[in-house]
Amino acid sequence: MRITRLVVVPLAALTWLGLAAPCADAGGLSVPVQYTKLDNGLKVVLSPDPTAATAVVAVYYNIGFRIEPKDRTGFAHLFEHMMFQGSANLGKMEFIKLVQKNGGLLNGSTRFDFTNYFQIVPPNTVKTILWAEADRMRSLAITQDNLTNQQGVVKNEVKVNVLNQPYGGFPWIDMPQVANVNWYNAHNFYGDLEDLDAATLDDVKRFFETYYAPNNAVLVVTGNVDAPQTLGWIREYFGPIKAVTQPAKPDIAEPPQQEEKRASKSYPQAPRPALAVAYHVPPRFSPEYYAMGLIDQILLQGDDSRLYQALVRKGGYTGEVEGGINYPLGTMFDVNGPTLWMSSLFHDRGRSADDILEAFDTEIEGVRTTPVDQATLDLAKVKMRSRLYGQIEQFSGMGLANLLACFALFDDDPALVNRLEDEFAKVTPALVQRTADQYLRRTNRTVLTVEPKPESPAAAGDVR
Repeated sequence: MRITRLVVVPLAALTWLGLAAPCADAGGLSVPVQYTKLDNGLKVVLSPDPTAATAVVAVYYNIGFRIEPKDRTGFAHLFEHMMFQGSANLGKMEFIKLVQKNGGLLNGSTRFDFTNYFQIVPPNTVKTILWAEADRMRSLAITQDNLTNQQGVVKNEVKVNVLNQPYGGFPWIDMPQVANVNWYNAHNFYGDLEDLDAATLDDVKRFFETYYAPNNAVLVVTGNVDAPQTLGWIREYFGPIKAVTQPAKPDIAEPPQQEEKRASKSYPQAPRPALAVAYHVPPRFSPEYYAMGLIDQILLQGDDSRLYQALVRKGGYTGEVEGGINYPLGTMFDVNGPTLWMSSLFHDRGRSADDILEAFDTEIEGVRTTPVDQATLDLAKVKMRSRLYGQIEQFSGMGLANLLACFALFDDDPALVNRLEDEFAKVTPALVQRTADQYLRRTNRTVLTVEPKPESPAAAGDVR
């Protein structure tokens, strides 16, 4: 459930690439991090691992759909498509062919606060891939033909993935539009068809010249590479690209929510009702934010979580409860603005949303009113540690590259990856209860339901 340029290859299909396990000592993670800034402002993060079978090259630009131009919804995603349409030395789609012919995989995605492009390749091809990435950063082929073509592609993607799907925008597009009030956090980031049509060639040129500049980007290379040699190639290919003065960032602050919101969405193709509940979370990387990450583990993550036990095992309301912080477009680590903790489920027509919410609230209030015991908190920390290590290993090292890129892009501190465990270790039962009491109150939440297609008379008369 993410906006992507290419088909995401299932992880099971990548076993041949090999996974390099993160290095951990008694103090936790010890990921090698070499951080450099070029004279043009490009942030460069290298994390060499001689045991890895592959290398990852990833470029992250500090522009996502959260701050795309007004009246141009879906524009950041549309532009992501443009990045595969050729550059000065590579024709249309030749970047993709270059990676694939060298035995690699590639993808790109648009998120709230960044757009990224990455390649997982044999180590001996890293130099070539760096040259290709620099070529399109310097000289993207922006033509009317390319724009018109990609407008059609993206509009078709919206129709296929959202408009013609039973739950196409639930909850990833629908919930932010209901829970938030600031346009930057609350608009349809996948794009309205009229807005996609309205994008002009001048829009695309200005967007590229402004946001796809080296001083608005981070380049990460991980895996089996020689760091000094790789940095030399990066200086050669990216160093001559000129920096661009960046505009002031818009105000994306979300005012405190003072009362519960409820909304209903109609999906005529949907066969069953659906329910999603979302709460605004504490500021990023505050003590309460780390506590919220552990609350997520206690309440929502895994079959041992309280909501799974209450709604699936005991209540039988649903077969699965999903969710998390920044769900489903990422994790609590790769977002840089107002964020939601959200859970969602599908249920039978015979179970009302209010009944499910009553059982849901019992578990929420339990965490708000009663301190969790130390054993429960310790288990949540173990689960978080396992989840963090899993993210780092994910997709042949791309998970690590993602964390390093985001911490460099947002925090100017990619080495933060090695301190995350320490921050979670500081969380106490008292902090968990205080955070839950403040942020899991009903006046801070939004409830979204999906109305299914009308039941046929024959189905309504069935005895179950």
